[in-house]
Amino acid sequence: MNMRALVQRSDRGPDDLALAADVPRPGDPGPGGYLIRVGAAGINFADVMQTRGAYGGGPTPPYVAGFEAAGEIVAAGAGIDDPLPTGTHVVGAGPGAFAQYMVMPAAGVLPVPPGWSDAEALGMVLNWATALAALRPLGEVRDGDVVLVHAAAGGVGQAAVRLARHYGARVVATASPGKHDTVRALGADVVLDSRRGDLAEEILRRAGRVDLVLESVGRATFGVSLSVAKPFAGRVIVFGDASGEAAVSTRELVFTYPVQIKGLHIGALAANCPDTYQALLTELDSLVAQGVYPPGTAVVHPLADGPSVLKELETGRTIGKHALDPRR
Repeated sequence: MNMRALVQRSDRGPDDLALAADVPRPGDPGPGGYLIRVGAAGINFADVMQTRGAYGGGPTPPYVAGFEAAGEIVAAGAGIDDPLPTGTHVVGAGPGAFAQYMVMPAAGVLPVPPGWSDAEALGMVLNWATALAALRPLGEVRDGDVVLVHAAAGGVGQAAVRLARHYGARVVATASPGKHDTVRALGADVVLDSRRGDLAEEILRRAGRVDLVLESVGRATFGVSLSVAKPFAGRVIVFGDASGEAAVSTRELVFTYPVQIKGLHIGALAANCPDTYQALLTELDSLVAQGVYPPGTAVVHPLADGPSVLKELETGRTIGKHALDPRR
């Protein structure tokens, strides 16, 4: 049996991502997996990186693209402790999400909150989990901290602004000017143009030294992040490099930027620190119940529009979360 899916055919970027109608549908999900009928597939910057072969540990072309989805369980593999019943709608991650069906590892799925659609649940185990991990177990955010959030209009950035405010922090956010109203509406205290030449000086003028930086941009902002963080006490959590790789030398860490730098990949955190990851998921469930984490507002596109949406994301023209509907 075949299905519709977006197949990446080379490492030359989104232009070589194409819709195919004859992709074999997954069969038995295998041990520890669920077969999911995809209702909505999330688009992330990591998808762009994968199209260019730049994502660490990413697949080799050709492959069905995408790795975040929400949908209905249609079959469960062996070896799952307390499996969810067939028909349950879940959100999670796994290879081949830009398709009508995919296999999702059971260990990382969460039920879609009651009353939420599949599209509204996207981001829970990636964007929101990443933002929460960066702020809490890694960033150790405290009431009264000053938190700098780069790319604050993106999926992780918007979640980070909401969460940082919830935990009592003052938020300095950067984004391109056309996205400032979106970021202000989330509660950011200071919103600055991410491309201004005096960004570091303006952050220091408006907010002083920063306790915590959420760094996902890379080359374009990494120097700013290091220079505005508080010496020794300041934490810089790095979870992306959208503008390219950046580096800091041991000498700079000793003499110029004596700050704490921590790397974050939410999939690696889940694999290597499962107790920490499960605690994050439990906290997310509590945040949903409290209304701190509202239903998502992803912009949903037909599956065939995937390549064009990824190109817009790559060039910074999107705001918030975007998704694909394999049924369209």
